[in-house]
Amino acid sequence: MVLDAESVIERRRLKRRVTIWRIAAVVLGLLFLGVIMLSDRQVGSAGILPHVARISVAGIITDDRKLLELIDRVGNADQVKAVILDINSPGGTTTGGEAVYDAIRRLTEKKPVVATCGTLATSAAYIVALATDRIFVYGNTITGSVGVIFQWANVTELLKTIGIEVDQVKSGPLKAVPNPFEPTDERARAVTKDMVEDAKVWFVDLVEKRRKIQPSAIPGLTEGRIYSGRQAVDYKLVDQIGDERTALSWLTEERGLPAGLKVLQWTPKEESDGFFGWLVDSGATILGLSGNRIAALLGEVSSTLELDGLVSVWHPASN
Repeated sequence: MVLDAESVIERRRLKRRVTIWRIAAVVLGLLFLGVIMLSDRQVGSAGILPHVARISVAGIITDDRKLLELIDRVGNADQVKAVILDINSPGGTTTGGEAVYDAIRRLTEKKPVVATCGTLATSAAYIVALATDRIFVYGNTITGSVGVIFQWANVTELLKTIGIEVDQVKSGPLKAVPNPFEPTDERARAVTKDMVEDAKVWFVDLVEKRRKIQPSAIPGLTEGRIYSGRQAVDYKLVDQIGDERTALSWLTEERGLPAGLKVLQWTPKEESDGFFGWLVDSGATILGLSGNRIAALLGEVSSTLELDGLVSVWHPASN
């Protein structure tokens, strides 16, 4: 009887342990499922309900593979009924603006796309805005700066001061010019100017084609001038003053977008650094933070961005 009683007690203990582990397994399973759904930063791709996708174009624009892939994914998402391109950028590389422009044009073949512009939408950022169906700006948004710039440093005098001489063997006189280690002669300057002018003509023609205006009739346009949002509306460089709510109203009235759809932010997928990276990203999502924010909190310092090639970026000149 004593053995039977002990066996019953042991079986009950074992049953309780098994029950606890089962409950823990269910909880962990649900948590894992939730993390998988949330850790995918593409809110829209995880959602199944119709919505409007917001894509942000901020900072310096480059030939960003992740952004281009994001635009294509949004285009292939059936639950996305329209797209708002949230632009706040001074521009960037000309090829970067061209690449994003082409991606947005592909997107407009599938869904209505509008641009809402914040503080800046100049140079390459304006190229991106041109790709959309309608451009909304604030009255004080800075836009325009149509044109291209190619800059290089001339350090020949500095090298002389510190006693350094750079030797080189070139296959031709126009190879690797302009060169910071030698004065720029007129022939090198001429071919560089031809390249810049060619890119400028492309940019100006793009404005003429997309905005249906005569660039020569717009004061300062071909000279790279900037405009306020109000001026840009007057010159038909953009469509109207308005924010995201204005853009949604236009989509509803002009493109038949169902009223009341939520706007969900879509962001590029971030590459994971193994299990630890996945754990950090998932935990950040649960806490309402981004992986980049976690990295910043851990003291990660971002590297300096370097732009190579033709640049379509606006910044105030310093004296």
